[in-house]
Amino acid sequence: MEVHSVVLTTGASVGLFRLVNAGFGKLPIPESSCRNTWKWRNISTSFVHSVITGIWAVLCFVLHPEMAEDLIETYSTFSHALVSVSIGYFIYDFFDMVLHQRLSQSWELLFHHVVVITCFGLSVLSRRYVGFSVVALLVEINSVFLHLRQALRLAGLANGTPYRVNSMVNLGTYVVFRINTLAWMTRWLVLNRDKVPLAAYTVGSVGMAIMTAMNIVLFGRLLRSDFLKGSSTREAKKEKEM
Repeated sequence: MEVHSVVLTTGASVGLFRLVNAGFGKLPIPESSCRNTWKWRNISTSFVHSVITGIWAVLCFVLHPEMAEDLIETYSTFSHALVSVSIGYFIYDFFDMVLHQRLSQSWELLFHHVVVITCFGLSVLSRRYVGFSVVALLVEINSVFLHLRQALRLAGLANGTPYRVNSMVNLGTYVVFRINTLAWMTRWLVLNRDKVPLAAYTVGSVGMAIMTAMNIVLFGRLLRSDFLKGSSTREAKKEKEM
């Protein structure tokens, strides 16, 4: 994909997720979510993105296994398009949060989105490290259950069996597809230091450090909220904002 194709694909993705969000606004929502319809639509849209990109990322390696052997130079139009579409989603979600949520509640996610957009943007424009970006998108497999958890809480179903089952799957996939994936990516970056230019290595290292720290904090919150008793009121309040 050339630069103009990347721009068109990313722009189309922004429009697509805007339409998805508007579509959820036309559908019935749980009564318990009526006071925060924006949050319900935002989570639902994020869920759709996670399902699409999580499956897409797996297919990239299934259809083009050679990409796993060279995460720097080897890529396909299919994988390049995936990263471009994901950039479009993060751009859309960034502005959606800026317009509808207080900065004190969303600054962590906004910062996360800036890091992702920057790293993915450099990847698709340079057409290098696309495979590395696709590996990063494997975390969306966990995000499917993470967003489903949020939706169940908003729907007032946080005490039922579906929520408990989802919590277990969410924590399991969190370890496999989020923590382990980030650890593997960090290891790969260190082992391939001599193949990566200093600028790219610096951006990648800083980005990985930030993402790792954020994910460890989130894991602790999930563990305390869903599996450990005696959580503090402050943590419970933070949990409601997740």
